[in-house]
Amino acid sequence: MEKVMILSSLNTVGQRETTSLFRKTIRVKDCLLKVLIWLSALLSVALLIGILGYVFVKGIGTVNISFLTSVTSALKGTTGIAGNILNTIYIIVLTLIVAAPIGIGSAVYLNEYAKPGKVVRIIEVTTEILSGIPSIIFGLFGMVFFGTTLHLGYSLLTGALTLAIMVLPLITRNTQEALRRVPDSYRNGALGMGAAKWHMIRTILLPSAMPGIVTGIILAIGRIVGESAALLFTAGSGYLLPKTASGYFNKIFESGGTLTIQLYLSMSKGQYNVAFGIAAVLLVIVLVINMLTKAIAGRLDVTRRD
Repeated sequence: MEKVMILSSLNTVGQRETTSLFRKTIRVKDCLLKVLIWLSALLSVALLIGILGYVFVKGIGTVNISFLTSVTSALKGTTGIAGNILNTIYIIVLTLIVAAPIGIGSAVYLNEYAKPGKVVRIIEVTTEILSGIPSIIFGLFGMVFFGTTLHLGYSLLTGALTLAIMVLPLITRNTQEALRRVPDSYRNGALGMGAAKWHMIRTILLPSAMPGIVTGIILAIGRIVGESAALLFTAGSGYLLPKTASGYFNKIFESGGTLTIQLYLSMSKGQYNVAFGIAAVLLVIVLVINMLTKAIAGRLDVTRRD
């Protein structure tokens, strides 16, 4: 009897030691993984700070009022990007005018009207493939189709139509996800009260999904601002400002280089101070867009809850 009790106590002690050792091993692995995760996060932050700091240190000396409000002129001896800023604004507005209604409408159809099946799967797969095509291929297509076939030539309109195809999947997917996050009780409640389906979508679903839709649109703006490869083939590199009031409308049919195009051209000419100045302006624009994304999405979310 005593031998049995001794063996039992030894087994219990052995199990406790094994469990303790096992727990210690788990703690060591957890600590190691935690350290690696923190290092990865710190590395990401360090890379961002390093890029921002390097670009701003190199380019902030070039950025001034004259640089932002004038155009480059050999006769006047000025260097500026006012025309490129205007071209960038044109590209953003024209692209969103085309892409936003189509993207949001496609998402509403896929999420609210289309019955799950082969057609919906084909559309979704096509959208995903479209979002993965390199931008240079979009530029080649836009040059051939919009520029040559439709006789639009090198123009801001050609570039905007090309970029509209590029950002269409981004807007569509974000709108779909935003609509899917709206509770089904909203739909059932509105339809149960006798509302027509389109009235329900227009007055209930779209306002509820607006934070996600706006986020998708602003992310699309970020991609438009940073695009260069497709615009090289479609929009050209013009940088002059219109001289007349009617010229501001006709400008959409003229060649126009955005900030990214001018950045590429400045680097190719060895004008590194100008290139870093443009890069600093672009970084400020991207940071402002990101802050607007969070602010507008948060504001709309609070308004929806109230």
